[in-house]
Amino acid sequence: MELLVDTHTHTISSGHAYSTIQENAKEAYANGIKMINMSDHAPAMNGAPFRYHFGNLGIIPEVLYGVRILKGVELNIISYDGEVDLPLDYLRDLDMVLASFHEICIVPSTVENHTKAAIKVLENPYIDVLAHPGNPLFQLDNEKVVKAAKENNKLIEINNHSIYVRKGSQKNCLEILRLCKKYGVRVTTGTDSHISFNIGKFENVKKMLAEVDMPEELVLTTSVEKVEDYLLERAKRIKNLEKQKI
Repeated sequence: MELLVDTHTHTISSGHAYSTIQENAKEAYANGIKMINMSDHAPAMNGAPFRYHFGNLGIIPEVLYGVRILKGVELNIISYDGEVDLPLDYLRDLDMVLASFHEICIVPSTVENHTKAAIKVLENPYIDVLAHPGNPLFQLDNEKVVKAAKENNKLIEINNHSIYVRKGSQKNCLEILRLCKKYGVRVTTGTDSHISFNIGKFENVKKMLAEVDMPEELVLTTSVEKVEDYLLERAKRIKNLEKQKI
């Protein structure tokens, strides 16, 4: 299965990553990647940028060095009620919004608390992706979370980097993939690159997709067109929500 989009990448703005957006785009192009999502860490992460960084992403061209650039964020889940660390009026104007658990931003708790927070995140209409959900430090009730993704038409990320840095993630990721296949939930794929050379390197993700015989139609990142279709879904969802508020 060919993966042409990387929806989880970081730049120097994250504080602990080492490449610029220009460097990321050039390396993405060299690696055959057609689209990347800028998903720098939101403000609760030590070293991350102030929220104005995310309000100003519109100045970045839509295409750099032949690669489509999505302007997004990796939010930090900061409470077990599903609170995150950017206001909704910032999230409204982004392209693709990820949210994830990091132990530096929230102390690991129980499966019940982790699951409650993950479901709250998936219910948030401004959030698109539950990122690296396989982390055993934040063990989930995987079936409940996948069902919530289905009910809210959201995306589950399979994260290439987790296999290296979040020990024990592979077993969870495989279970999550099998459940996504069972319930028809779309997945997105991210390298979680913190340096440009890793962008588009999906060796772990590809092995897991093959192991569960994941249907290609459930993998968003096999074409730019599928991602663009999802972005239209997102825009429609938010527009309908805000109409209801008037």
